[in-house]
Amino acid sequence: MTSKAVLSLALVASSGLLALMPGCNSNEDPYKPVPAWSGKKVSLPAPPALPTDPIKSGDAYTVYGAIHHLNSLYHNAEVTSKDITIVGYIVDSNIPRAPVCAVHKTGKKDPDDCKWSDGKDLQIPTIWISDSKTDEKAPRIRVMGFADNYANLFDANEKYQHLKDPPGEKDVVKDELWGVDIPFPLPGVGAKLKVTGRYGVNFAKSSTGIEADPMHGIMTYQAGGKWEYVEPPPPWDDKNPFFPQLKKK
Repeated sequence: MTSKAVLSLALVASSGLLALMPGCNSNEDPYKPVPAWSGKKVSLPAPPALPTDPIKSGDAYTVYGAIHHLNSLYHNAEVTSKDITIVGYIVDSNIPRAPVCAVHKTGKKDPDDCKWSDGKDLQIPTIWISDSKTDEKAPRIRVMGFADNYANLFDANEKYQHLKDPPGEKDVVKDELWGVDIPFPLPGVGAKLKVTGRYGVNFAKSSTGIEADPMHGIMTYQAGGKWEYVEPPPPWDDKNPFFPQLKKK
């Protein structure tokens, strides 16, 4: 068989196969589009609401904003590498809870057994600030460093309680150990405070050891910082003494 004959047979066979295959334009089995998902509709939960709390209030960090940045790998250095300002309401203070044995004039030593009512060692004067004046569950930040002990606050109270205007430079009561001016007026619950200092996880100025709060952080007020009241504390007088534990019953 010649090559021409073989080629002719191949072409005939090929034509026969093509004739048996359905054409692209055949209507015997038309294309029917099928949706990607033909089952039941999926019910997805609503996306969680993102926090709407502001990071800052003017030039100061809110309590939420400071805590948020402290716990952020990206923003941590923004609040811990230099002094910052935080604003918030004073919602708690350990000053009215200090034992009477620790509240006296400077120069007098606390008794060796002077402790808190629960038997724990004395804590240095501390206040707590929050974005909310009334929500007890709102995050709080401790503010420390404005006084080393309650004796310094006792002296300041003796001097400040009769003043209507801020004391002059010579009249300001200083904490000699830490070199800071005792704030005027003295801090109290209800005031709104704008404080500038060093913010971070630790407070290392206490002679009793390092205080730490990895979650909320601690604001350390120190020499060169600022202590401003957006809303002042209540006036301290005989009816509302700064040290209620000294009030005669």
